[in-house]
Amino acid sequence: MNIETILVKEISQTLQQLYGEIPGMKVSLEKTKSTFEGDFTLVVFPYVRYSKVSPEETAKQIGEVLCEITEIFSSYNVIKGFLNLGISNNLWLSYFNQFDANSTNFLKGQKIMIEYSSPNTNKPLHLGHIRNNLLGYSLSQIMRANGADVTMANLINDRGIHICKSMLAWQRFGNGETPESANIKGDHLVGEYYVVFENQLVNATSDDIELAYEGKWHTADNATNERYQELVKRLSEAEEDKQIAKIKGLIKDLVRNQSELMQACQEMLRKWEAGDEEVLKLWNTMNSWVYEGFDSTYKNLGVSFDKFYYESNTYSLGKDIVQEGLENGVFFKRSDNSVWIDLSDEGLDEKLVQRGDGTSVYITQDMGTAELKYQDFNIARSIYVVGNEQDYHFKVLFLIMKKLGRPYAKGMYHASYGMVDLPSGKMKSREGTVVDADDLLNEMYNTSKSKTEELGKTQGMEDSELDILCRRLSLAALKFFILKVDAKKRMLFNPEESIDFHGDTGPFAMYTYTRIKSILRQERPKNNKSDNIELNATEVEVIKTLSEYSQVLKNAAEEYNPSGLCQYTLDLAKSFNRLYNELSILKEADSSKKEFRLLLAQKTANTLSHSMGLLGIEMVERM
Repeated sequence: MNIETILVKEISQTLQQLYGEIPGMKVSLEKTKSTFEGDFTLVVFPYVRYSKVSPEETAKQIGEVLCEITEIFSSYNVIKGFLNLGISNNLWLSYFNQFDANSTNFLKGQKIMIEYSSPNTNKPLHLGHIRNNLLGYSLSQIMRANGADVTMANLINDRGIHICKSMLAWQRFGNGETPESANIKGDHLVGEYYVVFENQLVNATSDDIELAYEGKWHTADNATNERYQELVKRLSEAEEDKQIAKIKGLIKDLVRNQSELMQACQEMLRKWEAGDEEVLKLWNTMNSWVYEGFDSTYKNLGVSFDKFYYESNTYSLGKDIVQEGLENGVFFKRSDNSVWIDLSDEGLDEKLVQRGDGTSVYITQDMGTAELKYQDFNIARSIYVVGNEQDYHFKVLFLIMKKLGRPYAKGMYHASYGMVDLPSGKMKSREGTVVDADDLLNEMYNTSKSKTEELGKTQGMEDSELDILCRRLSLAALKFFILKVDAKKRMLFNPEESIDFHGDTGPFAMYTYTRIKSILRQERPKNNKSDNIELNATEVEVIKTLSEYSQVLKNAAEEYNPSGLCQYTLDLAKSFNRLYNELSILKEADSSKKEFRLLLAQKTANTLSHSMGLLGIEMVERM
């Protein structure tokens, strides 16, 4: 039970004593602003109709009774319609003695699946994947800390036209190259062939695309020509730049899809879906290279999964659902045999759910995966951690499952997040746009090592201990810097700033923890509870911060956002550092006060370790 629950119960009883039964009574407390005296503030305006006096008089009535009949409140003051309440020394001490940084249970019994990472097997993980993985892993730990039964899932995008692009490029231009012969990670090698394909496609289609914009392009496929003429007409009538750009993009896709290279890619996909032995062999080989590379990156990043899904196993189930939707009128078929859903009544567009040649698209696979998740785990909530560029996709997916009458549709949630940018030139980029995850992790490690050496924190350490310190410190810097930003916001990641020991960073919180552990190595508290001592304001501030932990945990789960937990961790570290700077701990002459401060230090360390653990950060005992 947190301290606010105790206070709300006492205030509720007092209000009933003063004014009788209050229908629908809800007592809401806030932390008192630092400019006023008090610990918690009660807004009294809702009770004026029962007191029949002014808000100020109402606040005074409530304050007087609370301080008279209970030992919980030590003082009160009134500012207009706000009652600021001071909490008694005894209550803070009593609460502190029973405080433990453990979990809450408000999600107890709920089965939740959190899907994150979801990489494509045609390229290595990049900076965007890092934010995705860190958010997904942290949300999983936060939900578990609130009592939920959580399954951490990774949906591997291991099939589709984009995968065939890498395969076809390697087949045509690879000359048998392997990760071993090239001496690079397998995911990096496959990613290079994805770029090779794109470059070849640009070279092969750029002239035709320019002709197509001018209305001078033609192809032997009648259905494509008909679509092209329609787009040319729309382009000639378009006036807004945004509309022109969108139509040009559609024309560009038409031209590219009719190229020999894309036609060969589509044929490879059709063969894959038909079970062609040669194509499947190449697919298995190249995917195995990528998985080995992914495993290495996940291990270095410190994330893990309970369940892997593969789109190669779910797309056929998705196609069965498409057929079901056709039969019950949720979907419709066009003249080219492609299958669509019309969501215009919901304010959205028409959406393709299966190509005319019978091959699936992303949403086909997502429908199949959603069905399989429910069959496997009977989950109440399915949370998708995916970037905000897919907001529209998930609106469509959730609407489709709802229209199909799926019982789990109401529990589907898109934990959308913003993109990550880097200051120009700070990190190695591939093709000038994508920051490779492995490069970033290595750079963070090197930055961490140079910082610790610069600050003289490596003296007397064995090489193995130094390696652990630098790895955990670099991950603390990376994870904390990314997770402290509201997940929905686009963010700028500055590696140099993230490693600062004195800023609002992971290393600062970790350093506070090691400072406490250094104290406790010299002397530990002898008891689990402290005697009845008089607390000063600095000590109360630490206890007050500790008392907020369970509510912070609950808020983080309800908001699908770890950023509040990061801010709490910083607040706790700062409040303890103020105590450390203002009061003596080991040299305190009064044995009761010394015992209390040692116990306070221990509980603070435990809470810091617990909160940082929910962010995916492993602590070190010294630095």
